[in-house]
Amino acid sequence: MNRRYLLVLAALLPFVGHAQSVDPTGPQPALPKEQLAIVTRDGGKHDFTVEMALKTEQQTVGEMFRTSVPADSGMLFDWGMSRESQMWMKNTLVPLDMVFIKSDGTIRAIAENTVPQSLAVIDSHGPVRATLELQGGITAKLGIRVGDRVQQRLFGNAP
Repeated sequence: MNRRYLLVLAALLPFVGHAQSVDPTGPQPALPKEQLAIVTRDGGKHDFTVEMALKTEQQTVGEMFRTSVPADSGMLFDWGMSRESQMWMKNTLVPLDMVFIKSDGTIRAIAENTVPQSLAVIDSHGPVRATLELQGGITAKLGIRVGDRVQQRLFGNAP
């Protein structure tokens, strides 16, 4: 076995079989919150207070079973390293905008108004450090686009 294969295997071990072991029946308690800002190309700045989904168990449940996501809130999934992000909407009752963010804070991709309770895979289409879930439709409303910058401590550029 080569070293690269072992590193990939070690990175994936925490996720193997985990989805089957977590079967939530309700929303998870509120997670620790931090500030995050998105700066658009035209210089606009949009501030959010986001829950930090840092642990595998928190990331597996995410926004499931919640009945609303406030316009100035969201949930930030920190993958700990740059990697593909694949999400779904199982047990998620409201549409979300999923913002896929590269290690430098640049927005790589946005999936707008994802379909509640869908099992379709929502892919980052390349490596990202984090995925941000926001209220469905908010990115279009605020003019947030691919290439805009997310400011947060994870990306070393906190405002």
